[in-house]
Amino acid sequence: MTSTISNKIFYHIYPLGMCGAPLKNDFSSPAGNGLRKLIDRIPHLVSLGVNAVYIGPLFESTAHGYDTLDYWYVDRRLGTNADLTSFVARCHENGIAVVLDAVLNHTGRHFFAFRDLQEKGAASAYKDWYKDVDFGRKSPAGDNFSYEGWSGNYDLAKLNTQNPAVREHLFGAVKHWIEDFGIDGLRLDAADVLDPRFMDALAAFCHTVKPDFWLMGEVVHGDYTKWASPARLDSVTNYELYKGLWSSFNDHNFFEISWTLNRQFGTEGLYKNLLLYNFVENHDVNRLASVLKDSANIFSVYALLFTVPGIPSVYYGGEWGLRGIKKNGSDAELRPPVLETMDHGASSGVSAECKPLVDSAALENMIRILSRIRKDHPALRSLGYRQLHVSSDQFVFSRYCDTEEIIVAVNASSHGAKVAAGGLPANKKLVDLLDEGYSAHTGSGSDKTFIDVPGHGVRILA
Repeated sequence: MTSTISNKIFYHIYPLGMCGAPLKNDFSSPAGNGLRKLIDRIPHLVSLGVNAVYIGPLFESTAHGYDTLDYWYVDRRLGTNADLTSFVARCHENGIAVVLDAVLNHTGRHFFAFRDLQEKGAASAYKDWYKDVDFGRKSPAGDNFSYEGWSGNYDLAKLNTQNPAVREHLFGAVKHWIEDFGIDGLRLDAADVLDPRFMDALAAFCHTVKPDFWLMGEVVHGDYTKWASPARLDSVTNYELYKGLWSSFNDHNFFEISWTLNRQFGTEGLYKNLLLYNFVENHDVNRLASVLKDSANIFSVYALLFTVPGIPSVYYGGEWGLRGIKKNGSDAELRPPVLETMDHGASSGVSAECKPLVDSAALENMIRILSRIRKDHPALRSLGYRQLHVSSDQFVFSRYCDTEEIIVAVNASSHGAKVAAGGLPANKKLVDLLDEGYSAHTGSGSDKTFIDVPGHGVRILA
């Protein structure tokens, strides 16, 4: 079954950052009110045209959320289980699906099984819960045993997901999230290193609990069909496309993004039957507004995000063009607090160097318009794609389905350009969905169509 989430428009929330939670969990403070504040921001999401939220990590952890302490309870820094239930219910009332960040590859060192292992050593009932436990060596963290850490990080101990007891615990937690909170899907953290057999078993289990449940994996490198397949995951993060969406503008090289799109979705495309999860920024990479050399191109980058094949996702604050880069190993600028005043990035919690350089209200409105256009035109939610023109600074492509064809033309230059595109239906008037005062007329026969695209501009023609 193909989940309806595959046609959604996502808003990505890193809640510990967005809600301004303390950097460390003291495991004793009263529950915070971050999730309750997020409920108050749902109208903002609705106004953007968002109909799916990817939020997380949410469960009790030591620091950044990916070092899980307890899969069964919401991180006290964010609120309570009742708050999460209310958040999901309010999202559903507004037509928004909810996808949680599932950290199933590893736990933090405060997780009960790891603490028992530290205390009891080889006598621990949980000695087989973690990968490559060796009591003949000490760990780099000073334990009297060694174990496998995620990507060499020993704050994140890798679980042995082939252990039936581990699976029972994790699957039980997932069932709890589905049945008690009412979630619609999961984003699997570090899916590129999760055991494929575990993912298959998880998918089968989830679909017995909720047949339309959606599973998406975090995958940075590799052949996406290894993860996205009928018996495994519905989608994966499209990191391959991510870079080209902005670097094609920076380098004045649209051949980069055109090559990627042809490789993925062209006639012989590797992923022409997959709806991949597309993004221009997230909680792990520098903000779009900080990597673009010319901020004027940010509107066109978002236009590409919403018109290329796949599932578009806006990372919180991206709708205002917030800036942020990793500094000294810290992701703090990528994950700023913005809940106190969320008007166009004006939050007092956002540092001066992260404030937008563009008209935030205009960018927010652009995303609102792009959402509406995507919802109104099935061709943009399909997988039909063909390239019509590419040069250093201009790029034109077609999105099509059985009922319509949409033409997208992008110009990275600061000067207007007249772009010639071939292969369009003859004698047709094409109106710009972003500017109804502009239209282009296709020629007859094999004549090319000339499209005037303003500097740093985009046309979406129907």
